[in-house]
Amino acid sequence: MSFSPGKIRHMKALSNKNGVIAAAAMDQRGSLQKSIASAKGVPMEQVTPAMMEEFKVTVAKALTPHASAILLDPEFGLPAAKARASNAGLLLAYEESGYDNTKQGRLPDLLPHVSAKRILDWGANAVKILLYYSSVDDAQVNDIKHAFIERIGAECQANDVPFFLEFVTYDPKGGDEKGLEFARQKPKLVTAAMEEFSKPQYGVDVLKVEVPINAVYVEGSTAYKGQKAYNRQEALDHFRNAASVAKKPFIYLSAGVSNPVFIENLSMAAESGTDYSGVLCGRATWADGVPIYGKQGVQALEDWLSTEGVKNINSVNAAIKSAKPWYLKAGLSQSVLA
Repeated sequence: MSFSPGKIRHMKALSNKNGVIAAAAMDQRGSLQKSIASAKGVPMEQVTPAMMEEFKVTVAKALTPHASAILLDPEFGLPAAKARASNAGLLLAYEESGYDNTKQGRLPDLLPHVSAKRILDWGANAVKILLYYSSVDDAQVNDIKHAFIERIGAECQANDVPFFLEFVTYDPKGGDEKGLEFARQKPKLVTAAMEEFSKPQYGVDVLKVEVPINAVYVEGSTAYKGQKAYNRQEALDHFRNAASVAKKPFIYLSAGVSNPVFIENLSMAAESGTDYSGVLCGRATWADGVPIYGKQGVQALEDWLSTEGVKNINSVNAAIKSAKPWYLKAGLSQSVLA
């Protein structure tokens, strides 16, 4: 595996002095509009682009002094990119928010006025793609997704910019993805996706992955509610198995869980000894600020972020002490940081 000098330069901008990615995520669009609308008690269309930009700028100002980078979107996030702290690198999303639920397979699409070159021109250090992926979905559906990722990888290669692929597993049959049965399937699905997108034809540089378990169903976890999919030792084995198939640096996403649950997930990653290279953490740091913004306005959000938001991100930073430098998983030496 090889990183070009240009990609190495960008990766250094995205990671801390130890080569670990300690990044914040604020690229939510439709889901954020919906949450703000709910907090304000108004229809979603009353959440204006200006409100979205204001929220993102406020989060970026508060959290990026404590992060190695921030993930934003080109639709509402470019003002926040300009407002971020000088120490923080920048990733920009390339995909359309959500998916067309009238078609089978949660097929992805790209923002029509965006390209890898434009993402670079806006000052980003990486391109991020979110892909809904299930190894047990129809082979034709997955073939479309494989070709899609191959195209993005080639485009990033041509523009000498790192490609971060985030995948989220799902049930093609429409089952409850927060339920017990899906929790039992999740380790296999996450591991299969990590193995698939480690293949060289995709040109992925960093995998942004879910933890391979659902802590709600880990017997003895603080999130446990009485239904067991795995005991703690089995959960730790799932972490190890998923990590063992990854041939690319990988980082964990928070997947909308609370800050305490994400910290527990990271504790299991540390205990299992996985060679993950950090996090891209979104809602686990700032989600509790949405109702505050919706009901009390931007000043109240600033006040909350300066205390609780900063406390949340610093607890994540403390929890990733066990993370390994991205360059080791990439087969490179520490000299790349020189």
